[in-house]
Amino acid sequence: MIRELADELLARGHRPRLITSHPGATTHTLEDGLEVIRRRRPPPPPSWLRHHGFEDYVMHAPLSYLSLRRGADHVVQAHFVTDALAAARHTRRTGTPSVFAYMGVPDRPDLEARRLGEQWRRRAVAGCTAVTALSRVARDAFRRHLGIEARLIEPGVNLHAFPLSTERTPEPTIFCAASPFEPRKRVALLVEAMPRVRREHPGATLLLSGPRRPGLEDAEGVEFVDVDDRAELARVYGRSWVSALPSVGEAFGLVLLEAMACGTPVVGSDVLGIPEVIDRPEVGRIFSGDNPVPALLETLELARDPATSTACRARAEELSTERSATRYLELYEELLDR
Repeated sequence: MIRELADELLARGHRPRLITSHPGATTHTLEDGLEVIRRRRPPPPPSWLRHHGFEDYVMHAPLSYLSLRRGADHVVQAHFVTDALAAARHTRRTGTPSVFAYMGVPDRPDLEARRLGEQWRRRAVAGCTAVTALSRVARDAFRRHLGIEARLIEPGVNLHAFPLSTERTPEPTIFCAASPFEPRKRVALLVEAMPRVRREHPGATLLLSGPRRPGLEDAEGVEFVDVDDRAELARVYGRSWVSALPSVGEAFGLVLLEAMACGTPVVGSDVLGIPEVIDRPEVGRIFSGDNPVPALLETLELARDPATSTACRARAEELSTERSATRYLELYEELLDR
């Protein structure tokens, strides 16, 4: 999402720069027209911080702030709470407007997940000039839990990188782009559903994003695919009959939108932001609880309808990277006009 926004800004004649960090020495590069500063990330490592309950990458905030002070940016945008704290301090010191683009839902589980998590988030959202939310449910959580009015700007899908497909596998294929190693993604629900799906569609296959997870590689009808390359990811989306995301922690669910851009209908849980993506029956189904089987079977039938591909692509076009970049530029101009 960050790189997509930067590319859109570059295409419109702006000069964004990306400040991030890595374990090595500080580097300053130009990557496909984008200025990228990778500050050295001091110890302790993220694993130590997680063990003690802190946010990841806390230690790079001071050096990120130093890079901000050395620049001449008109607007600063942060996508992680520690970066937002640096951006808020920069705003206090210089008056430069700052945007905290929050990547999750600030509900109680999110606020209490890390040591000092709520305190730091309150400081970040109060100190930045504006806050954006990925979905209506995230925007409402800002109002309810933090007393903040966030601006709704959904993430966009790159319609060029995820083209409409005209090719499908001969037998029904269900693809899940989520990591099978993350419990909140609930990929195991799809694995458990496959025996029942295969009673109706004996040749059906569930494709999971690799690497292989022990205990799943021998499950009935399950295969693993390497989709680290975006072109390959788009190919798998396009050839699949259905793309599924049974997650319970999504503020939005961009992988569903990517699949729809390729013309593939989707299945998702009815939790948090996913129903805002699957907002009409022409593009897929949502399910409640722990049983995705009826939704999967209905959406496999939906995939047989030639009109479904067009409907899915049209839904993706409503939430493109171009639209998202336009919304951010409108926000930047508004902040600068103040």
